[in-house]
Amino acid sequence: MADTQHIFMRFSAKTSEWAGKPVTFVLALILVILWAVTGPFFDYSETWQLVINTGTTIITFLMVFVLQNAQTRDTRAIQAKLDELILTSHAENRFIGIENLDEDDLKHLDRLVAKAAKGGQAEKQAAADAAPKSTKTATAVRKKIDAARSQKDKRKTAPRKAPQKS
Repeated sequence: MADTQHIFMRFSAKTSEWAGKPVTFVLALILVILWAVTGPFFDYSETWQLVINTGTTIITFLMVFVLQNAQTRDTRAIQAKLDELILTSHAENRFIGIENLDEDDLKHLDRLVAKAAKGGQAEKQAAADAAPKSTKTATAVRKKIDAARSQKDKRKTAPRKAPQKS
């Protein structure tokens, strides 16, 4: 099963990469033009129309799953990178894991962050306090944050200034 998932992951990554290229669009456009040009030869029959309708429907149906797989993996990778940036910066670590909140909580948090962006320490604290506290995910995230904080203290950091060349 894991091998099948790996194969599908590689297939979806290559397919979505290929589907996003300009040459793919040009090929699809040429195919549609060729289909349209053949209309008079087939007297614009129902079968002629069915060919393009069926073909495009099947391709669209399959591409939804392929592209969703690629997008989900990309989103997870970006989220992991953002979490790492939060952990290694002076940003509020409570924001890690907020992607698991429901829509209403995210809207509320977004409003608080917007107020905090306009200034005022009280609003910033309110936004930080609004980060997930009651969800099961938030508890697990906080444990990971605490572990990451202890690891962060142990990390070696690069000097702030490059050494002067003699």
